[in-house]
Amino acid sequence: MIFASSPLEQFAIQPFFGGSLFTFTNSSLFTLTALGFVYFLGTMSVSQSTLIPSRWQSLAEMAFTFIQNMLVVETAGAKAAKYFPLILATFLFVLSCNVLGMTPYTFTATSHIAVTFFFALGLFIGINIIGFSEHGVHFFSFFLPAGVPLGLAPLLVMIELISYGFRVISLSVRLFANMMAGHTLLKILANFAWTMMQAGGGLALASVGPLLVVWALTGLELAIAFLQAYVFTILTCIYLSDALHLH
Repeated sequence: MIFASSPLEQFAIQPFFGGSLFTFTNSSLFTLTALGFVYFLGTMSVSQSTLIPSRWQSLAEMAFTFIQNMLVVETAGAKAAKYFPLILATFLFVLSCNVLGMTPYTFTATSHIAVTFFFALGLFIGINIIGFSEHGVHFFSFFLPAGVPLGLAPLLVMIELISYGFRVISLSVRLFANMMAGHTLLKILANFAWTMMQAGGGLALASVGPLLVVWALTGLELAIAFLQAYVFTILTCIYLSDALHLH
């Protein structure tokens, strides 16, 4: 609904079918829709590959170049090039979820902490597996830099472990909070403008002001949708770089 009684109603999980063990919800639907778009973009860019790029091929090549140069190579280093498909898929998936949620009558999957947390947790576990596969037991040296006095080692290791574990929370909360806050503000202003229009008279004319603000914030929210996908991905690249280079 565009004009709900509560600005938080847009985040309600609505079950479609299923039972106690499995329930397919609106969150599931739009998460799969975002995944479908990423797959569709990849399929269209490959199946219609020509010397003169098509629109889909050009879009895929722009995403490819952006992620490869600005995120993977410059942030994680050349050693991370083989993990480029993971980084590209992460960026496109988060961006698709964010932008899809800006469409009326849809649902923003990334506005729920459960979605962002478990997605970040999956990436975190995968990055740790990469770190162990690259360095073995030496990976634990990441939590105790060289030259640290032995007496401070237990305290420093504990601090580093807590800080390292909070990477999952940092990734997930930043994305969830920004998407939820922006959508909530838009809904509040839209409801306010609608109420003024319904009142009629001078208030109906004055509703143009809130509507213009909504339009401006919609553009800002689209920019934030891209920015949050970028921040989420670049932090993932930084964590991957730490796992590969232990610094």
